This record gives sequence, structure tokens and C-alpha cells, in this order.
Amino acid sequence: MNVIWSSAIQGPHTLYLSRLLRFDDALAPQYRPLFGLDEDRPLRILEIGCGPGALSGALRRWYPRASVTGMDRDSAFIRFAQAHEKGVTFLEGDATALPFPDGAFDVTISNTVSEHIEPSAFYGEQRRVLKPGGVCLVLSSRRGIHQPAPALAPTELETQFWQKARRADDVLKRHAVCQYPMNEAELPAAMARYGFSDVSTGYVAVALTPDQPGLPAETARRILEAERQEDLESIAAVERSVPDCFSEEEFDAIRRIVQAKHDLRLAQYEDGEKQWDTSVSIIMVIRGRKPT
Repeated sequence: MNVIWSSAIQGPHTLYLSRLLRFDDALAPQYRPLFGLDEDRPLRILEIGCGPGALSGALRRWYPRASVTGMDRDSAFIRFAQAHEKGVTFLEGDATALPFPDGAFDVTISNTVSEHIEPSAFYGEQRRVLKPGGVCLVLSSRRGIHQPAPALAPTELETQFWQKARRADDVLKRHAVCQYPMNEAELPAAMARYGFSDVSTGYVAVALTPDQPGLPAETARRILEAERQEDLESIAAVERSVPDCFSEEEFDAIRRIVQAKHDLRLAQYEDGEKQWDTSVSIIMVIRGRKPT
């Protein structure tokens, strides 16, 4: 059983909440033209590194004639995805040794995966399992905008906590996180270098602003709750990774501060006190085709 990512980096529930927002159906008009898939064909789509399943679920809704398979090497993610996204086949597997025969899929897609895997293995396996003429889609998060609400500004105690945690915890290095980063020019060049043709790029802007007029209240609350869970999950990750760095009382104190801050931000929203905090994620979509 492999649960390295879900236990050391980010838990399934937290990642699921954030990805539900990034792959909300309201964003389909941005994604689908960049994907360039034939909606009338019964496509076989493979998501590599599916995590807790939010993108696979979106693909199932956006392409109802397609058969969608989500694969991840983290057992906890797969269990979560199976429980929360119906109509998708989820299984454990390694992106560098895909458990499928040659030419098994019409489409491969991944989201924030390419930066963690050696490129020749990452692209080579996708090229192998794609049919001739099949489409490879690589989604990569780019630098965006993050402007928190004043209520969520870090306290002095939090600043000290995170400074100490960063000095003590080398979790990203230990688990080889983001060992193969590429910039916006290098990503499409790599796809072409490893055997794909007709390479193109595009960008999706995911703007999450709770106070935006016309935004459904349910969506605004989901944004605020996702931020809360991300902050709490970050504390939990430190507690798992370097439990002796802080006392139980210190962990509890930080959690109480975070909960109180997010309770205040939610109360401000419910009372109509606009804060105009926002998070704008830029997602780059690189598309290539396996030569026929």
C-alpha cells in the first residue's frame, strides 16, 4: 500500500475540495476548446495521477459518451475517488509503468503530474498506451494571484510556527516532489521532443472570489471551506512529518487560531461584509497528438 502523497503532502479530502473548484462545470467552456476532443465519439480516456478523482469526474460529465479511467499510485486517493466519483474506473498504478496494453486509449490526461516524473518515462508511457492519432493532454499550474482577506493574515504565533516547521521539515525533498519543473516554453518543447506532433498550448483562468456578485452562495462557501481545510491540512502534515518539533499544546493552539480566523471570514461573508479576497489559478493546457 502506497500512501506517501496523501499522508505526507496533502490529504484526499483537502485536495478534492480544491480540485472540485478548479474543475467546476462552469469552467468547462474554457477547458473543452483547449482539449479539442470529439464529443460524439465513445472515447477511452485515461487520467494519470488522478488523486481523489475530481478531474476524472468532470471528464465523465463533460464527455458522457466516454469511458474514463483514473489511475494513481496512492492507495488512499484511489479509495476516496471510488467512494466519491461514480461512473469512473479507478485503479492503482505507476505512471512510469502503466498497466495497460499498447494503444489502449484515445486520450491521456494529467494535472500537475509532469513536474514529478522524469520526462522520457512520463511521455514514453503515454505514447505507448495511446492509439495512433490519440491525444495527450498535460495540465500544469502556473503562477497565479493570491490575495487573502485581512481576517486571514498570519498572526505572530503562526509566523513563528511556520518558520520553525520549514527549518525542521524536508518532506518535499525526501519524497522527490517537483524534481522536474518546466517553464511555459519548456513544457510544449518537451512534449514535442518525446514524440508528439501538432503541439499547442492554452490557458484557463480559475478565479475564486467569494464576494463576486452573482456567484452562488453555495460556491462562495465552498471556496471559503476549501481554504480552511487547506490551512488545517498543512498543520496536520507538519504534525505527521515532524511530530516532535512542537508540543501537542502548540499544535492545538495553532489549530484554534486558524479555525477562529476562518470562522470570522465566513461570518463576514454571511453578513455581507465584502473583503474581495481572491485566488486566481492559471492552468496551462499542453495538447499533442501521437503520430499516425
